Amino acid sequence: MDRRVRYRFGEFCVSPARRVLLRSGREVPLIPRYLDLLILLLRRRREAVHRREIFETVWSDVVVSDGALSQAVRTLRRTLGDDSREPVYIRTVSRHGYRFTYDGVVEEPEDDPLPPARPAPAAVAPVSTAAAADAPPADAFERALEKLLRDGDPEEQAEAAEALHALGTEEALRRLDRRPGHEAARARLRDARWEVPGAGPVPLLGQPGGLAAARILATMRLSRALGLARQRWTAASGGGAAAGAVAGALGGLALRLAPDSHAPASVAVTLALVGAIVGGLGAAGVGAGLAAAEAVIRSRRGAALVLFGAVGGGAIGAVANLVGRWALQGLFGRDLGAMGGGLEGLAIGAAAGLGYALATPRSEGGMATPRGAERRWTAALTGLSCAVAAVVITALGGHLAGASLNLMARSFQGSHVGLAPLARMLGEPELGPLSRAVIAAYEGAFFGFGLALGLTRRPR
Repeated sequence: MDRRVRYRFGEFCVSPARRVLLRSGREVPLIPRYLDLLILLLRRRREAVHRREIFETVWSDVVVSDGALSQAVRTLRRTLGDDSREPVYIRTVSRHGYRFTYDGVVEEPEDDPLPPARPAPAAVAPVSTAAAADAPPADAFERALEKLLRDGDPEEQAEAAEALHALGTEEALRRLDRRPGHEAARARLRDARWEVPGAGPVPLLGQPGGLAAARILATMRLSRALGLARQRWTAASGGGAAAGAVAGALGGLALRLAPDSHAPASVAVTLALVGAIVGGLGAAGVGAGLAAAEAVIRSRRGAALVLFGAVGGGAIGAVANLVGRWALQGLFGRDLGAMGGGLEGLAIGAAAGLGYALATPRSEGGMATPRGAERRWTAALTGLSCAVAAVVITALGGHLAGASLNLMARSFQGSHVGLAPLARMLGEPELGPLSRAVIAAYEGAFFGFGLALGLTRRPR
């Protein structure tokens, strides 16, 4: 964005270099992304900016629903005192995007001194009940509460929730109390607090109708982000399958070239296929958990990623173990109970969630889509976290794909996929602690890397 000039229009001034919006010389709090959107519209004010370009510019590192842009524009209009029906500043261009329409925008050198910034007036900054003397008239609260409690347009309800936060969160909650429909209203207030700088907390647990409000909030966020979560889940599954195929092919090649190996040339293709199936299934479970966590949870994102990743990995691991044992029992009359399953999946899923959360810390909504080196770092850290978890699993006697495959090979005479040749390359006659740890770390690193690379793929 151009940082050599600042923009004056009406009583407002926007300084890209200082990252500030002023009204009559006083600073107006604004969420950073919303300020980015305002600057973009100002810079491109002679044209209508397409929604797709806005998402690529303002939300370049995160995937959000279309509603996030509508919310941002709504907040900008409220901050500027604009009206969507008769816009002075921001006009909606149907089926295209938005345009900044004010004709009197003046560009001036950014080097000129700005007037001293002062706190925003009470009508913009949130107030508390302790500052009752400075609070807006009571009917402002009542009008917003009526809109919030009224069944109707979700956009109108979201606007009312944001207005109540601007008037004063604590007072809004006090007035809401146990009115009919207060559960849904509390959920909307909780959801909207991220869009108003300085908005107060909206607790759910321990509050009247808190559990119902939490359920409504989860439903709202799920329905809003379901499409994006589905896309990310599919991409995560594909990433895990691709990584599993590469890992299997390289492992098969190493097994084929290992001393004293009797593995056929086709072993690389066979293990690539096995790796793709195992990696794709594992990433489907863990990826579904991580996508769901990002879609639903905002205030405890890191913990949610670990928890949901563990649940997704544990569930798919348990199902895969059960189906695999049934298949072996039905086809060959053998039950290899030591094969990896739910506990291994739970641990790997939690590790993937932890690595991904550490690499993509966020305090706002949206699904992280880092790019370039940052995306590779995210994949590498997730892979490292999974590799560490895999080593711990094997040290505790668990079985991942490689150890399970070796167990199956030893149980069926004539199998050529036993991993003893690889163990001998590491100085062990059979698969022992060292070779198990190395193979497990290899599996975990590839799985986590592919999962994260797929999960962070930006939808087209």
